[in-house]
Amino acid sequence: MGYKDIIFDEKSTFLVGGGAGFIGSNLCEALIDMGYTVRCLDDLSTGKYENIEHLAENKRFTFIKGDIRDLDTCMEASKGVDYVLNQAAWGSVPRSIEMPLLYEEINIRGTLNMMEAARVCGVKKFVYASSSSVYGDSVTLPKKEGEEGNVISPYALTKKVDEEYGRLYKELYGLDTYGLRYFNVFGRRQNPEGMYAAVIPKFLKLLLHDEVPTINGDGLQSRDFTYIDNVIEANLRACHASGEAAGQAFNIGAGGRLFLNDMYKYLCEALGKNIEPNHGPDRKGDVRDSNADISKARKLLGYDPEYDFEKGIALAIDWYKENLK
Repeated sequence: MGYKDIIFDEKSTFLVGGGAGFIGSNLCEALIDMGYTVRCLDDLSTGKYENIEHLAENKRFTFIKGDIRDLDTCMEASKGVDYVLNQAAWGSVPRSIEMPLLYEEINIRGTLNMMEAARVCGVKKFVYASSSSVYGDSVTLPKKEGEEGNVISPYALTKKVDEEYGRLYKELYGLDTYGLRYFNVFGRRQNPEGMYAAVIPKFLKLLLHDEVPTINGDGLQSRDFTYIDNVIEANLRACHASGEAAGQAFNIGAGGRLFLNDMYKYLCEALGKNIEPNHGPDRKGDVRDSNADISKARKLLGYDPEYDFEKGIALAIDWYKENLK
């Protein structure tokens, strides 16, 4: 189905927290293309201004450089806003293990600031990024809401706490909150640089430069790789969801399962490369297998992902070929 059939009042204003990041910038771009007014709040700590620079001349787009750890900034950004799509957070399980206090400040207190600002300012819907990492050490497949294990990283814990605040803000204050548990999102503008980069853009960059990627562990870990346009759809459908669905968290994936070794072979074949990867140690805190049961999101949000892995990766490869230096 996609997201372009989702219609809002033409005067609607959206606030995208973390709007200069990978997911946030794609949301900003989609909403501007659809004709709505968009505010982007980002401190550029992990996001990049170049991700949204092409939107800067649009009169319906406003960039606010600010930190979600500052409540006054969140309040000011939320005034007159109809919908908040909060993607502002620090990702990466390994980095959270190194910096647990910073993750608590940004991912928990920052999200709570945004939620509180939305409540005070009378926002209609508060949609926020959660993560499949909340399933922790659960070995059950597919992953289904309500069947979580113990979290195994500070990052996962921050997302679990965010979901609890989302539940409370619905129950105590009547704010319609929707947590979206993203499963390994990939696509245009995802950063391939640095030691904490996601696996698909990192591998694509290395392969395009004929360099040897390193697969952590044996490569038999599995992931539900989810194309960015599915995530855009999920955010917008959550804004249209009923209040009865609020206060809950939803799996947002493609509903598939791909082993890392097979994903790597697929990339090599698509790029015409024959490069044998290295294998490194397992990464501490990583969930071993990931496959989303998306039936709850289908039923309560109307989420119907248009892109499977093959369709999405073809578009992603084209983008990286054009944009990677």
